[in-house]
Amino acid sequence: MSKQYDVSIIGGGHNGLVCAAYLAKAGRSVLVLEAASQLGGLGATREFAPGYRASVAHTLPQLTRTLVSDLALEKHGFRLAEASLPTIALGLDGRRICVAEDGLAGASSDDAAAYIRYRSLMQKFSSALNPFWHKRPPMVGSGSVRDVTTLGQFAWRLRTLGRQDMREIMRMMFLPAQDLMDEYFEDPLLKAALSWDANLGSKLAPRSPNNALLALLYRMSGNVGGDLPLPAGGVGGLVDALAASAVAHGAELRTDSPVTRVVADGRRVSGVELASGEAFSAAAVVSNADPKTSFFKLLGAQHLDVQFTHRINRLRTDGFVAKLHLALDGLPTFAGLDQAGGRIILAESMPAIEDAFDQAKYGEFAEQLPMEVILLTVHDPSLAPEGKHLLSALVQYAPRRVNGGWAARREAFLENAMASLERYAPGLRAQVVASELLTPEDLEAQFRVTGGHWHHAEFAIDNWWMNRPTYGAAQYRTPVEGFYLCGAGAHPGGGIMGAAGANAARAILEET
Repeated sequence: MSKQYDVSIIGGGHNGLVCAAYLAKAGRSVLVLEAASQLGGLGATREFAPGYRASVAHTLPQLTRTLVSDLALEKHGFRLAEASLPTIALGLDGRRICVAEDGLAGASSDDAAAYIRYRSLMQKFSSALNPFWHKRPPMVGSGSVRDVTTLGQFAWRLRTLGRQDMREIMRMMFLPAQDLMDEYFEDPLLKAALSWDANLGSKLAPRSPNNALLALLYRMSGNVGGDLPLPAGGVGGLVDALAASAVAHGAELRTDSPVTRVVADGRRVSGVELASGEAFSAAAVVSNADPKTSFFKLLGAQHLDVQFTHRINRLRTDGFVAKLHLALDGLPTFAGLDQAGGRIILAESMPAIEDAFDQAKYGEFAEQLPMEVILLTVHDPSLAPEGKHLLSALVQYAPRRVNGGWAARREAFLENAMASLERYAPGLRAQVVASELLTPEDLEAQFRVTGGHWHHAEFAIDNWWMNRPTYGAAQYRTPVEGFYLCGAGAHPGGGIMGAAGANAARAILEET
């Protein structure tokens, strides 16, 4: 092997860069190896048409001021284009409900009052859980002081909610989104919009027995802005700041450097090998790839026991959402909106979302596709040529494996998405200069994410905290000494948060 490093990190997505920056700041020699020609992974801001730039992720609801401060990201160019986007539930009849942090506009007085109660309770629950997104999960039965302390702290945080609210959070934790929304609200349009984040990016729908509350609280975990901060320059603006911070602290970043193998000697890693044949030795190797890629493609199952490989193989990794970018020659007009700012939810009701889900379960897709739409250039004109606009949409649901294959069905899905958009924005199609559709299959191929799942594995109550991705690898270290995880497949999960990268760095600093 050539050069020796303290730590080699596979993957220059945001969690890999966060991990690198914290480790380098602590004085470790760090090498980040990114397979693509650009850092950032799903957060990279890429030009998909001349002058039009977008990233798969588009908002930062989970980013914290602590991370921004720790890594001096503002010094390195990070800033927000908008501190908090409102969420707008838009109906086909032009009716709209604006959901902001301080209340609702366009809703009935009963729903407006209910939202204040709902919001207050959700904030209370979020405050109780927030510290644990940023801690190494405990290992049950380990007997370590740290693990026992973490479990005790978790129990205490729940207890301090008070008896009634503690019972309430335990009751609500397993409710489907439909039941949760039905308990508080009457308006179908409002309920669809408020339930959106409970199922976004997962193979779940409003009626699915699931962790709706957990997902909603997870989305509320950030405080760098309001509910939906929008970064300047796309999420790539954050990526650039993270990279600059890592380099400023001494980390070395390399692109076009795909790792093909983690070198392991017995039960310990000793470095990595690249597709070029180049090799680097390292005392610790950290994978920002998803767990299946990390253990099966990079490390090799021969280094793991059979039960562990079975658990990793059973992880649910099929993506269920598509990303659509539209390059527009002007600002589209949405019926009912004076100006198309904020985050627009196009879903008439929770049953409409459920119908789209039911079809995707069986390898089909709906004629009317629910989606989340942001006209990014209303808030950040730098993402398109002067006077032009960029539409970014998350489209539910797109099965990982569609009947007939995506090569044959791609245009049909795009047509349905465009038709669904034009129901709310007549004439939009005529404004389209170029488009980019990223199905789960595309996300897998282009970003090397198994199944095209942006959480790397389903974000669910059975795959959370001390069981993410599975016991035996839930504390960022793995069964092979010196091999660590820092990606979305580790605790706390996906989204542009950086907690997995920061937590992994702390674990490595404690152990090496």
